[in-house]
Amino acid sequence: MSPVETVIQLRSIAKHYTMGGEGFYALQGIDLDIYLNDYMAVVGSSGSGKSTLMNLLGCLDYPTDGQYHLKGMAVASLDENRLAGIRNREIGFIFQNFNLLPRASALQNVMQPLIYRGSPLAERKRRAEDALAMVGLQDRMHHVPNQLSGGQRQRVAIARALVTQPAILLADEPTGNLDSSTTVEIMALFDQLHEDGQTLIIVTHEPDIAYRCRRVITLKDGRLISDVANSATVISQAKGVGAHG
Repeated sequence: MSPVETVIQLRSIAKHYTMGGEGFYALQGIDLDIYLNDYMAVVGSSGSGKSTLMNLLGCLDYPTDGQYHLKGMAVASLDENRLAGIRNREIGFIFQNFNLLPRASALQNVMQPLIYRGSPLAERKRRAEDALAMVGLQDRMHHVPNQLSGGQRQRVAIARALVTQPAILLADEPTGNLDSSTTVEIMALFDQLHEDGQTLIIVTHEPDIAYRCRRVITLKDGRLISDVANSATVISQAKGVGAHG
């Protein structure tokens, strides 16, 4: 059996902020390996460091200390232009509020990351159509967001994240604005993406969402306090970490 490929490696990661003349660590001493085809939830109470970790993993911010390697690249040492290129090539973002362009069609929204990449129009259109088909929206690609349900809007956002064929998908509370039945549909889509080989990292405060993932890491006061394969104990653990943050 071949060894599992490490997609992300964090070593002694810390993030320090200064506010009102006082300093504090949002993250400290984080050691974490994320593997190809991981399906991981990040849980923790408000102020635990979930959002800070998501920003660092997504190359939206730099660590104060430590090493971050993405597919072997030492990204913590790269300048902003190179980081932007990595975000466009290797990372797909999915947000709670969808972040769709309101006057653009689903197809045009999904094509956006490929515009930044400089892909030819024909390629952008083909790949966006394929991504929308993957999420079951091939018959809605010419609708604008206000003509779509909340679940359909999130599917467009997922297609937009997938269109660059990223190494990882980062989802920040992706079901936070959805009702329970639509949440089940979106999680079923994530399950299928995982089955197809996609690496997924989901920040969530919802125990049911964490339970659907195959691995759960828990943060508390900026430290990683547990990293477990999913089991019946995860629901009770996730219920104990509190609300949003």
